[in-house]
Amino acid sequence: MEIVIKLSQFLLSLSLLIILHELGHFIPAKLFKTRVEKFYLFFDVKYSLFKKKIGETEYGIGWLPLGGYVKISGMIDESMDKEQMALPPQPWEFRSKPAWQRLIIMLGGVTVNFILAFIIYIGMAYAYGDSYIANSDLKDGLNIESQAMIKAGFKTGDKIISIDGEPLEKIDNDLNIKLVMAKKVLINRNGIQKEINMPIDFADQRKEEGVPPASMRIPFYINDIPAESVNKNLKAHDVLIALNGQEAKYMDQAKAILLNNKNKTITATIIRDQKQLETQVNVSKDGKLGVQVGALDEKLLAKLGYYKVTDKKYSFLESIPAGLEKGKDKLFGYGKQLKMIFNPETKAYKQVGGFHAIYNVFPDTWSWEVFWSITAILSIMLGVMNLLPIPALDGGHVMFLLFEIVSGKKPSDKFLENAQMVGFVLLISLLLFANGNDIYKAIVGK
Repeated sequence: MEIVIKLSQFLLSLSLLIILHELGHFIPAKLFKTRVEKFYLFFDVKYSLFKKKIGETEYGIGWLPLGGYVKISGMIDESMDKEQMALPPQPWEFRSKPAWQRLIIMLGGVTVNFILAFIIYIGMAYAYGDSYIANSDLKDGLNIESQAMIKAGFKTGDKIISIDGEPLEKIDNDLNIKLVMAKKVLINRNGIQKEINMPIDFADQRKEEGVPPASMRIPFYINDIPAESVNKNLKAHDVLIALNGQEAKYMDQAKAILLNNKNKTITATIIRDQKQLETQVNVSKDGKLGVQVGALDEKLLAKLGYYKVTDKKYSFLESIPAGLEKGKDKLFGYGKQLKMIFNPETKAYKQVGGFHAIYNVFPDTWSWEVFWSITAILSIMLGVMNLLPIPALDGGHVMFLLFEIVSGKKPSDKFLENAQMVGFVLLISLLLFANGNDIYKAIVGK
């Protein structure tokens, strides 16, 4: 069932993005009276799953889910329809339209992608609000388990003041993305400020890690007591706060104390039913209590005095600037990620993934909030990638159109055909590389 849910979210998101992107080309083409021969979701190599001609346009669904397309008459695109291009230009063809109209048609897809992302973020701000912990309320710093972070110079308990000169105001899901892309991080350690220069290949150093760069310090919360446990005096929902007379407010503190008291019986101070009490616990030879630990929800963490969670709700008008700001941050953040990928020194290109990586981003339980969040960032990614000045992408067409507008000279059809072929080969190479990375990671298990 989990596979069905993940696949459903993946296909729904992909289909939505493809249809709206191609609609961004379709609408201005129609407005400028340019003939659109085909409008397809997915590619119809050899045959279609569905097709229906309405007016001059054939609408359909292909069998190869690698994207979609609109075939515009008189345009040199992936169809490489040389026979049509060899005929005299017709008034309804793309090549017969003024350069400014052709430019609008080509920019339509990415424009829709960016508008969609901002609309989603505005809608999410209105529907879900914002939930975060203010950085100023993080009294005891962050938990650092990542070996790459430790190697860079971080320690558990560090408080991050700023990342690349930008003050860190709140702890949320974007923190770790910012850390991976950071060049300099200013921290506060035991009242002393220290600047840490991040390794240029930090992203590559983290490739085998299963933990985030930084996380919230959480209490030692007992979720369940297995039948074989020797500590029957402990109960589910107990929260450890001290061990052997030492503070154990957080999981990392408790683990360190237990490792120093292997094969011993020590005193544990716990909170049970909102009351504090002491009990004796037996520590195993590997420094464990033989219990199942779990995570507390934000409300209970706040009630126990660990963190103050800020839940911010927005009115419809307030959600507009909040969503626009979120969209802007995501757009610039993805731009930084792309810059890292194209910089060989970072080795971030090794982490590039294909369709399997995108599929794995979706959770195996249905959540509209998560679905829309992922769809929004995928829309930004699709828009930015399509703007790259590579022939066969929208950005390649835009590049040649801008040259034509500035110089007044239109590149020859032969030149555009050759450029399209080069771009197509480059795109296939990038596609093979990204999906090859997925296959490699699946084989080696990393």
